[in-house]
Amino acid sequence: MNDLGLLRRRRDDGLGPNSDIGNKLRALYGAVQSEEIPSKLIDLLEQLDAVEKQAKPAKGE
Repeated sequence: MNDLGLLRRRRDDGLGPNSDIGNKLRALYGAVQSEEIPSKLIDLLEQLDAVEKQAKPAKGE
């Protein structure tokens, strides 16, 4: 395919001049979504939940 055909195809994707940026962002977000959550982060979130539960007063108090 020649360069003119490639330019026309890029314009038709609805992103206009930001087509390349949009494609790269989609690829980046897709890669981030497929990454596993580090176990250290999960541990920290669990610790935060435990502290928040201890800090909440009981309903009757």
